Amino acid sequence: MSHSVHPYSFRLGVIRDWKSRWFNLKNYKKFFKTDVLLREWLSKRLRGMFISDVEIERNQNDFNLILKTSRPGILIGRGGEGIEKLKNEVQAWARKKKLTLPKNMKISVEEIKAPETHAKIVGQMVADDLEKRLPFRRALKQTLDKVMANKEVEGVKVALSGRLGGAEMARYEWLKKGKIPLTTLRANVDFARERAHLPYGDIGIKVWIYKGEVFENAKNNSNKR
Repeated sequence: MSHSVHPYSFRLGVIRDWKSRWFNLKNYKKFFKTDVLLREWLSKRLRGMFISDVEIERNQNDFNLILKTSRPGILIGRGGEGIEKLKNEVQAWARKKKLTLPKNMKISVEEIKAPETHAKIVGQMVADDLEKRLPFRRALKQTLDKVMANKEVEGVKVALSGRLGGAEMARYEWLKKGKIPLTTLRANVDFARERAHLPYGDIGIKVWIYKGEVFENAKNNSNKR
């Protein structure tokens, strides 16, 4: 039998960096639990704002939450009101869950200029289309066309599973354009899971986007010469 491996974790340390950047042997379990629960809560709280990544940097006294989004204006708000409100909500959530966060907390927002090249945002776009009752085949085709219109994208695959079209029996449908080399470590494959909430049940969405191969070592060696 084949063994499925998450495309992001498969490339950690090769072409990918960790999304939580800290190290603490003494409080490792506590910090890890906080990061997992915080990401789950933020994905629900910021649904619809097209958040691609939530990265966390921390040390003994500082906590930096980095949000990458294609809609920074909605998240930041007028005069930074949205960020201050979100910071207070995160601290209130941590107190409610009895989790400790460092005193100096900072929220940074990074803009994504090509949202169609990020799997998480594409998954949210598909979910929005399905929740607006758009036929799932049309949503798949339109999404693939939008993604492939970007020059840096060389392949895309979108898969749906659930009661598609309100059918009695759940099934699995997918569409693909270009190539998706899942077993090549240097292949820059972005992957994300998303859900569309519909009256007759949730539809699972998986997105793979291939953006070419990464040759960092070759670049570094050429620079040294």
